Amino acid sequence: MIKHLIAGCIVCSTVAATAQKEAAQTDPFDRKILPLADTPFKGKIGLRPSDSQKDFPIEPYAPEGAPNILIILTDDVGFGASSTFGGPIPTPTFDRVANNGIRFNQFHTTALCSPTRAALLTGRNHHSVATACIMEAGVGYPGYNTLVPQSKRGLGDILKLNGYNTSWYGKNHNVPDWHTSQAGPFTLWPVGLGFEYFYGFVGGDTSQWNPAIVENTRPIEPPHDDPDYNFDRDMADKCIAWLRMQHAVAPDKPFLAYYAPGTAHAPHHAPKEWIEKFKGKFDHGWDKQREITYAKQKEMGIIPENTKLTKRSEGIPDWDEQNDKQKELYARMMEVYAAALSHCDHQTGRVIDAIEEMGELDNTLIIYIMGDNGASAEGSPQGLFNEMTFFNNIPEPFEQLYAKKDLLGGPMTFNHYPIGWAHAMDTPFQWTKQVASHFGGTRNGLAISWPAKIKAKGEIRSQFHHVIDILPTIMEATGLPHPSSVYGVEQAPIEGVSMMYAFNDAKAPSKREIQYFEMFANRALYHDGWVATTTPTTPPWVSVAEAVDPIEGYKWELYNISEDFSQSNNLASENPEKLKDLQRLFYIEAVKYDVLPLDNSKVERLDISNRPNLTEGRKEFTYHEGMIRIPEGSAPDLKNKSFGISAELEIPEGGAEGLVMTQGGRFSGLGLYLLEGKPVFHYNLCGVERYSVAGPDALTPGKHVVTVDFNYDGGGVGKGGTATLTVDGKQVAQEKLPQTIGYRMSLDETLDIGEDTGTPVSEDYKVPFKFTGKILKVIINITDHKLTEEELKEYREGRLKGLMAQ
Repeated sequence: MIKHLIAGCIVCSTVAATAQKEAAQTDPFDRKILPLADTPFKGKIGLRPSDSQKDFPIEPYAPEGAPNILIILTDDVGFGASSTFGGPIPTPTFDRVANNGIRFNQFHTTALCSPTRAALLTGRNHHSVATACIMEAGVGYPGYNTLVPQSKRGLGDILKLNGYNTSWYGKNHNVPDWHTSQAGPFTLWPVGLGFEYFYGFVGGDTSQWNPAIVENTRPIEPPHDDPDYNFDRDMADKCIAWLRMQHAVAPDKPFLAYYAPGTAHAPHHAPKEWIEKFKGKFDHGWDKQREITYAKQKEMGIIPENTKLTKRSEGIPDWDEQNDKQKELYARMMEVYAAALSHCDHQTGRVIDAIEEMGELDNTLIIYIMGDNGASAEGSPQGLFNEMTFFNNIPEPFEQLYAKKDLLGGPMTFNHYPIGWAHAMDTPFQWTKQVASHFGGTRNGLAISWPAKIKAKGEIRSQFHHVIDILPTIMEATGLPHPSSVYGVEQAPIEGVSMMYAFNDAKAPSKREIQYFEMFANRALYHDGWVATTTPTTPPWVSVAEAVDPIEGYKWELYNISEDFSQSNNLASENPEKLKDLQRLFYIEAVKYDVLPLDNSKVERLDISNRPNLTEGRKEFTYHEGMIRIPEGSAPDLKNKSFGISAELEIPEGGAEGLVMTQGGRFSGLGLYLLEGKPVFHYNLCGVERYSVAGPDALTPGKHVVTVDFNYDGGGVGKGGTATLTVDGKQVAQEKLPQTIGYRMSLDETLDIGEDTGTPVSEDYKVPFKFTGKILKVIINITDHKLTEEELKEYREGRLKGLMAQ
């Protein structure tokens, strides 16, 4: 009777032990719903194991034969820079991928880094995923707020949830500015987007010698005492180690590795021996280099024979008009840039070597995109020793640049080359990075290899495509559908189209018939071989935009690119009706993809008041020793206002020194520290000027309160003020600071308490310069107005009493 009762109560299955294998052959998953649902139990349950049959749920696995995926994306590299596309910089790894597969000569990005990266990973236009600009410039409109919607999940989630191992190396720059601290949230960090491992940096750029590294979500410091350390090499090492471990443990499980070096974005850094390889290679100048590259591109078939070399864009100087000192400096800057990119390509080659050594190269789809936008013209007509001067609209004297030319490429620089070289690196096109209206800003070299499926070797593909087409290409290659739901959220349609149709058919008609472009109100519309573009009003090397109405203040141009590859022949006056048609289409696309409202402001958007932030409404901040790597978007804003920094310190017998508080570093920032026991407040105006306010005496053993009060003069952005240093309420020093940082302290350095991460704000000390006494607390106060002497006195006395009472 018990047996009958058991039979009636227990749900059992007659499926044999081979059920999992059979199920795998028929794919038991509905892959449109992610995460994949658990498969039902198909064993048998009895009272005892002897009466039962085991059956494990089938875990997610990739479709049979699905390829490994390696995506390589460099930074700020123009169409005409690499040897692979006729340029002067040797890129043998890029050559290798192209020669083992195909290269696309009409592939496009968005004209800026964060937007291109968001579009790449999601398969949607950059405004569609709220990334109209860089993350530090987000503003409160749907296409601009930098918060990628949950309804538009991307490549990491899709592949991980379908059985891939996933990892990301190098540049991120897709985390909203106010999410970048250790308070998170981490939902839009790589680990929140389906990447199981991340090793790189979160911001827009970083030093090769002192990078702001994050592993997953944890900040880590590079080895500051290793003179041979280089982040590109370190990054390659980490990627290779991950690939080898993944292959050793689960050789049948495919991988996605997203490899995104910060090179060749400023700072242009490279080992000295690599820089010396290019000595004298660019003495002929940027105008001649354009001619050399143009001829090589024709010879290689990269550009059609009838392509014209466009004129030098307005505002870019003639090389022959530069004096000897200028030519010497500018040639050196280009040598450093070439070394940085070539060295980076070499490290990338080591990653591909590792894949080949594992026997996985044949079934690895390698997508190598040379640049997330055109070459950068943010380096000014004379180049920059320090890129932060561009972001703060502070000019660098030429003689100061020339005097430091031998330091270029090393740890003392955050350098950038002149705009003439940027234009040359975009040969044969007009304009550069930021300018979405012209191909100098948006056309980048692309090489794809997949030996198992792509039979072509070194062939060129001329179909018109965009970075949003990468994700659907990968989806088709892996045999995976676009999910309709991810984590319970209904997914919006993919906006890109697969490029696989062109892999083995050079003559196939392009499947991308229309594409809009927009950045800083520079805009364009491609449709069926024609492009309508606006004429730029503010060149990309000017950081504060000219006040021009974003709609009525722009002229339009028209090009038939099916006959005019380089946008050299403006047909606007000859074909006004065609221009009107394309203008109308642009605004239809603009409404569809959240491009409106058009905004041509630039560095003004960097002000953190434009976005939510963790400091909003707060006037007082308390920090304790060991609190480090707090990014600017989550730290008190010390720009364009009065502030006070008070530190309660305990000095041991024998004295103390070290860093108390800093924000920023060698290339822009401020800091309060003890040097040989004496209090010092140092203000670093982007390296162009440095101001120190120092006390005459070392602090005696015991407790002390050291305060610096900065009283801002007001009257605009980046104005001056007075810094007063006090010890235990008594003034010990006071200095007038004639100018201050107006827009951004740093893109990669942070606020630190008790030690200095990254680079030193002053060359008086070496990092980490840990405080050798005890920091009981540091309090930062913000005051929006200039204080009177009486207010300042009351303010200081009240703060001192409060600290001592605590």
